[in-house]
Amino acid sequence: TPGLISLADIMAGVDDLDLGDSSDEENSDDKSKENDVNVKDKENTRTELPRSESLEKLIQSESSTKQEISPPIKKAPPKEQWAVQIDVSAPVDDFYKKIPNMAYKWPFELDNFQKQAILKLESHDSVFVAAHTSAGKTVIAEYAIALSLKHMTKTIYTSPIKALSNQKFRDFKQTFVDVGLVTGDVQLNQTAACLIMTTEILRSMLYNGSDIIRDLEWVIFDEVHYINDSERGVVWEEVLIMLPDHVSVILLSATVPNTMEFADWVGRTKKKKIYVVSTTKRPIPLEHHLYTGNSIKTCNELFLLVDAKGNFLTTGYSKAMEAKKERASKSSQSFGAKGTRQGNPAQDKNTWLSVIEMLKRKDKLPVVAFTFSKKKIEENSANLHSVDLTTSSEKSEIHVFFHKCISKLKGSDRNLPQVLQLEDLLKRGLGVHHSGVLPILKEVVEMLFQKGLVKILFATETFAMGVNMPARTVIFDNIRKHDGINFRNLHPGEYIQMAGRAGRRGLDTTGTVILLCKGDIPEMSELHQMTTGKPMRLESQFRLTYTMILNLMRVEQLRAQDMIKRSFSEFHNQKDMVVHRESFDQLKKKIAGIQNIECYLCSLDLEKYYEQCREYFQLQKHVQSKIFTHPVTIKSLSPGRVVMIRRPLGQAVLGVILLSSIGTNNARKYKTLIITEKGAENIKKSQTEVEPILTCTMFLPEGPCWQVVLDLVSDDIVRITTKVIKVDADGILQDCAKREIPRFSDDPPDRCVTTAAQELLRLSESNPSGLPGLHPVNDLKLRDIELVEECRSLQFLEEGFVDLNCTRCPMFQEHFSGHHRNMKLKDEFKRLQYLLSDESLALLPEYMQRVEVLKLLGYIDANGTVQLKGKVACGMGNHELMITELVFGGVFMDLHPTDIVALLSCFVFEMKRCAEPKLTDTLLKGRDHILEKAEMIGKLEKKVGMLTQVEDYKEQFSFGLMEVAFEWARGMPFSEITNLTDVQEGVIVRSIQRLHETLCDVRNASRLIGDRTLAQKMEEAIGMIKRDIVFAASLYTQ
Repeated sequence: TPGLISLADIMAGVDDLDLGDSSDEENSDDKSKENDVNVKDKENTRTELPRSESLEKLIQSESSTKQEISPPIKKAPPKEQWAVQIDVSAPVDDFYKKIPNMAYKWPFELDNFQKQAILKLESHDSVFVAAHTSAGKTVIAEYAIALSLKHMTKTIYTSPIKALSNQKFRDFKQTFVDVGLVTGDVQLNQTAACLIMTTEILRSMLYNGSDIIRDLEWVIFDEVHYINDSERGVVWEEVLIMLPDHVSVILLSATVPNTMEFADWVGRTKKKKIYVVSTTKRPIPLEHHLYTGNSIKTCNELFLLVDAKGNFLTTGYSKAMEAKKERASKSSQSFGAKGTRQGNPAQDKNTWLSVIEMLKRKDKLPVVAFTFSKKKIEENSANLHSVDLTTSSEKSEIHVFFHKCISKLKGSDRNLPQVLQLEDLLKRGLGVHHSGVLPILKEVVEMLFQKGLVKILFATETFAMGVNMPARTVIFDNIRKHDGINFRNLHPGEYIQMAGRAGRRGLDTTGTVILLCKGDIPEMSELHQMTTGKPMRLESQFRLTYTMILNLMRVEQLRAQDMIKRSFSEFHNQKDMVVHRESFDQLKKKIAGIQNIECYLCSLDLEKYYEQCREYFQLQKHVQSKIFTHPVTIKSLSPGRVVMIRRPLGQAVLGVILLSSIGTNNARKYKTLIITEKGAENIKKSQTEVEPILTCTMFLPEGPCWQVVLDLVSDDIVRITTKVIKVDADGILQDCAKREIPRFSDDPPDRCVTTAAQELLRLSESNPSGLPGLHPVNDLKLRDIELVEECRSLQFLEEGFVDLNCTRCPMFQEHFSGHHRNMKLKDEFKRLQYLLSDESLALLPEYMQRVEVLKLLGYIDANGTVQLKGKVACGMGNHELMITELVFGGVFMDLHPTDIVALLSCFVFEMKRCAEPKLTDTLLKGRDHILEKAEMIGKLEKKVGMLTQVEDYKEQFSFGLMEVAFEWARGMPFSEITNLTDVQEGVIVRSIQRLHETLCDVRNASRLIGDRTLAQKMEEAIGMIKRDIVFAASLYTQ
């Protein structure tokens, strides 16, 4: 109807209705940067061809009589910087004047970055020190300990693994004497001024309100990059969040790209500045080589790949490739087309023999050879039975030390196959270090390596996370590893951490890193990325656990929602809260001042009209996305097809498709010739807002007609018309490309261009209301039932606008614009309200689901008060729900302590593939009980909406060590235990040690609920397993 709105024409091209429809993620960055949350005026309009304008722009008017609702919101004050970068290059000439009486002095001159950090410690400031391996980060830790001794306070040093805690205990004990150690199974001198512990122990102290925290001055977090660990990284975040305000932190890390970001999070969380002392200087520069030799004849095939200055040498790579090709050619002539196989055991042995010979000749021992398979380590060491690298005096020293270390073991344990094999290896200067090695033997290896008596150490990457144990050379047996999911190349950070073990400070001028090329040489791009790429960023691994939720509910010092808010994962969202709060307060005042539109016609149904607009746009956007991805539609948008494109001032302009192509993200792009006015060729930079109009009119140039070729996407196109015209698409594209070159910019357009433009102008003049469009069903033959229904719904919505009274108002345009601006304010107010609430937290839905599980199981009541079951679960170190359910379900009531030991082993043993154990009927029944409980909890989690798969939940419990645990509890010697399973000795020991911690948890739970019988059984069980080599004291604590 003339004079009434044709919404199909006006709104057909709208792609982005941003009235409460857009996601917070899309808006948050833009909104935080905008200082004016009001509708933008003409000075801040879109600067490119409007892509199917949003409703916001559709209804904005340029009427000179229109007034802004209120002045723009003032700029937010600059954000406080919590992370402060210290310039480590700046000399500290007055260091000893500033600290005349140092708390601790070293027999060597400190590096600049160490002095900078120590100055901050003297001011009781928190620091984040990021430096390479062996750069001297421990100096900062030592000074903090010395300060706490001077101040008569306490320092806690946390490490990611128990083995590192033991090593640090020995080192600090030699320096400071008053040092204690607290791990899961060892508590030494717990009242000491300096306590070494794992991060989990510190977390437990914080949850339980330990008295030690009151006197705490410093907490030192070593190996902070371990926060990237998917399983245990969350513990670092929990501890950092919960530490009291009076405690200062020292963060020690390998070099990472986002030190400032992480320090900013810690500072913002603790409300104190964190001073970042970061140095990329390596005390001993590294040289990286490729080794292609595989025999004594070729043992000198060592090619420099990255020099000491960090330059990647393509010439070295090329030489290595040539050496490989030359040998392959000779091998082909000698052994036929196939040549010798690479990577077989004999070839591996020859490669290692040749590289050892080369290392001896070049005086490059000792060596750490990183190998990413325990089986491969054992093979490599066994293959070198002919290698002997120690002198007779060294052999004697090794013999005496080795037997002194194992002297406290019982006779049968001293004669274990692994003990005898390792003794033979060590006497010849070889060592192995991986999780399958008995803990006491790993410590023997570490100590002999530090003494320089182990010349070649085959180790997994965990050896790279230890105390200072540098070698002259580091060798990579391979650069591919299995990360638990698939095989991949080493990440730069992993490679750098391990390679950093090369080079001994004070002994070597450079550290040597060698990559063995036993098979094909890796691609140059892969090697370049690995050796010179950036290490991995520190990323949040924060996740919710039932223990965390229950502990927070129990102590009531911090809500779980607050814990989530303060986590590193929510850091960027929470950073903007100050700005959001200010914007929110100002918007609140603005909304309070909004006046209703005084118009009889508009007051009847303008709001209804507005809401129908929203619904129309949302549905129209959905329909258009379907239409434009259909093959028939794509085919119709071929060269010559005339299309209508939304233009400023509410007009539509005709264009003709010249070329269709696939752009980024598989989105189609259309090169389109569009008519415009002479002098306004750069249509993308139009500064004119789109006006709301009641009819759709075609654009006609007021002056001379001109043309421009633009790249459009489907959202830019309002309508695919029924018209196809004849065009020379290639000619037009070539002519336009030529005239974009400055020296041809003034050339007149080619005839093929003007002909197409004149035809578009003619069509515009003869069709002032627009050309008819292709109908999705009748013309494009789209038969999708859902699409047909949606098209009908669009038509129904469009017809509904005709009967609304507000469209008859003579000032409808102005009233609608005013109402839209008011709604935009209210929508922005709602968005900020959401961002400022707990509802915006990404983990809140999971938190609510876990709380529901806890209520259903009776761990908390309806008010969130922790019940007895919940208090028991708080004390569990792992699998808190499962073990608590077993305790309260009476599963252990009629079992013998040995059976309980066997059943609980499934909660600490993690290997999935091992020999099937032989189980008694009692144990089989107990295993079924455990699987029943697991299925119950899995189904419950699924019921409340969690993404739990019941079978996956059940499969996390491994029963492969049940027989071993059962027989160990019955007193079987360890030498016989190893015959029951193919699980390696070191894994057995570690599992039984962890089992001891679980038994202690269940004993404590029994005491809490008053079950004396079960408590007595658990005491017996603990006594049964705590014996012999499994619980041999660490050599570092003796």
